[in-house]
Amino acid sequence: MQKTAEWTNWAGNVSAHPARFSKPDSEPAVIDTLFEARSEGRGVRMVGAAHSFSPVCATDGVLMSLDGLQGVLDADPQTASATVYAGSRISDLGAPLAAAGLALANQGDIDVQSLAGAISTGTHGTGPTLGNLSSRVAGLRLVLGNGTVLDCSPEREPEIFHAARIGVGALGVITRIVLRVIPSYRLHERHWIEPTETCMARLDERISNNRHFEFFWLPLHDLCALKTLNPTSAMPYGNEAFASALDLDEDTLNAPQDPTIASFFEAPERVDWSWRIFPSVRTARMREMEFAVEAVNGPACFDEICRMIRSKYPALGWPVEYRTLAQDDIPLSQAYGRDSVTISVHQDIALPWEDLFADAEAVFRNHRGRPHWGKLHSHRANELSALYPEWNKFMDIRERLDPDRMFMNEHLRQIFG
Repeated sequence: MQKTAEWTNWAGNVSAHPARFSKPDSEPAVIDTLFEARSEGRGVRMVGAAHSFSPVCATDGVLMSLDGLQGVLDADPQTASATVYAGSRISDLGAPLAAAGLALANQGDIDVQSLAGAISTGTHGTGPTLGNLSSRVAGLRLVLGNGTVLDCSPEREPEIFHAARIGVGALGVITRIVLRVIPSYRLHERHWIEPTETCMARLDERISNNRHFEFFWLPLHDLCALKTLNPTSAMPYGNEAFASALDLDEDTLNAPQDPTIASFFEAPERVDWSWRIFPSVRTARMREMEFAVEAVNGPACFDEICRMIRSKYPALGWPVEYRTLAQDDIPLSQAYGRDSVTISVHQDIALPWEDLFADAEAVFRNHRGRPHWGKLHSHRANELSALYPEWNKFMDIRERLDPDRMFMNEHLRQIFG
């Protein structure tokens, strides 16, 4: 039997050999792909930019790319909403939304993901009053495995809408999404470095006083790289180099580490439109683990992570990221029912990672952390069901919409049971 072409994710840590690749360019073509897969007895998984580190897209059945479904269909300042094809990259939304005087309320620092992939896995930015991208979804169109097309919103198929905002691709194929958006705005970005002790002492103050605040703990230096973003009426400027006052020798600065952090040493502040400020360029491949803990437990969880890394992995060159996330009511959301802090651990793709991530996951378990669906974790259904109060409700909806398990793969069978 001839081996099919290999598919790999962006990071290169997940690969698969689908029996067939599909790239529908319309909703009827999506339905045709599903009918063909069903007649062949094959499962179907969907993929956007392949930016998930978990094997959520991997399949030996049909791998359906959403790249043929891209573009902003409508952006309406009167209703403060935008209808977007599900395969659209977040990076492609900024300009057309700006042309209508609109913008996303928040986004993460990676903008190459497809919109469907981002909402299906619960992608988020940072800000204590701001939810994940899924919390801004006002409606979506879902194509079920039997070809049925459902338009879902709080008024129409509300139970399905409630669950499908973060569905991990287990309910059907999302073809278009309605987003709640806000008027265009500019952001003032600031970067600086300070001792970890100082960062933690002023943590509550920084979170409260900024629309967006996050920091990266750099284990190799035991310093924190901090970033704030705040709305401003100032005209765009920035990316000016500056003379750093850091007392770091050249060998320390040149030691192997996350290249993204280089920006903290080069450009301390800038102002521009939000969609130009949010993203960071990520070229270095890594693996990532992220868990969300209740906000009040964030500092304690972070402290335990730091102590573990100092003790067992003092040469770790990649950062630990600390962000905030407002609570929501989405059944599979990391932030369901609780304001949250998300903590991310990274390791270079070429370096050993298993022990580091296992030790980090043990810490997150101590704080009832919930895993990001697009990032690495080893949680299984029995453990996850205890972390998500509406777990069984989601499972009931999944069973109703996909009784034949058409959208399952091995990874989803493990996490859903």
